[in-house]
Amino acid sequence: MATESDLQQLLRSAALRVTRPRVAVLHAVHAHPHADTDSIIQAARRDLPDVSHQAVYDVLRALTDAGLLRRIQPAGTVARYEARVGDNHHHLVCRSCGVIVDVDCAVGEAPCLSPSHQNGFSVDEAEVVFWGLCPSCTAAGS
Repeated sequence: MATESDLQQLLRSAALRVTRPRVAVLHAVHAHPHADTDSIIQAARRDLPDVSHQAVYDVLRALTDAGLLRRIQPAGTVARYEARVGDNHHHLVCRSCGVIVDVDCAVGEAPCLSPSHQNGFSVDEAEVVFWGLCPSCTAAGS
């Protein structure tokens, strides 16, 4: 778990001012990977009770734009945030309970998947979402 000093250093390394809302949101996302915005607001308010919804939304955008957070939104779900950035990992999503877990690329370096035709694009990332049932939901259904 990242310490407050670690989080402050992350902000500085991204040329962002260290503010209490930014530290609180970074802490919340580090503590709760793949959390939605409402969950992040609740977690940030444990560290900073008066932080507003709008402040959290603004911070999430700034941190995502700076590359400190990654925003994911598997089909049919709300946006979620994670602090694991800079690699080309993918996600497993449970169709029943909605839990999301990280999964590393099966083969190769980013991008680990290549399109059949790049149509002139310079591809630097592939995003894959695997869907199924988590072990708990599988066990509950059998």
